[in-house]
Amino acid sequence: MSEASENRAARRRWLNLAELVALAGVLIAGASLWFSYADRRDAAADKLAQASAGTRLELSAMPVGGGLKLADARHDLDEVTITYPAALGVPAQHPAGEPVLEAAPFKDALLKLTDGGADTRSGRLPVLIAASYADGDATRVATGLYDVTWRTQGRFLRGRALTLTGLRLRRHGGTRAALDAAWAREKP
Repeated sequence: MSEASENRAARRRWLNLAELVALAGVLIAGASLWFSYADRRDAAADKLAQASAGTRLELSAMPVGGGLKLADARHDLDEVTITYPAALGVPAQHPAGEPVLEAAPFKDALLKLTDGGADTRSGRLPVLIAASYADGDATRVATGLYDVTWRTQGRFLRGRALTLTGLRLRRHGGTRAALDAAWAREKP
């Protein structure tokens, strides 16, 4: 083999080695780009999850007098609307000031439905609660389908008493149709 052909063969080997180095560089750059994109996507998802966890309304209830005082640990409630199942024939309640879910609006209807059975009973009344609250500079409205837990007790010579015992979230969001469907399944 001549010296010229040896030089050409050596150049071809260097060209192949240069191509391999370039290919490795392209692969490393592609992997770096992918990991950077995945990190940004995960960081954005974490940030969104943290932000939505802080803005979600989590109502709790404390027994007060003849009702339940509604509150959220992270937000001040501005306006609350409590909607009852249509079958009860009770209009929606819009408590002013401190939001309290009163038993008085549905007491007679619920006691009438539970007449003829044991004096001591317990159950759940599904309600739709829509609450507006401030979240930073924005006003948000959250809706949820809740169960109001209740108990009846017989009273000597005075009929039966209805006591509200608590509030439990059934699901976030909800509609009047979902409320009426829940009542159809739960009614005493």
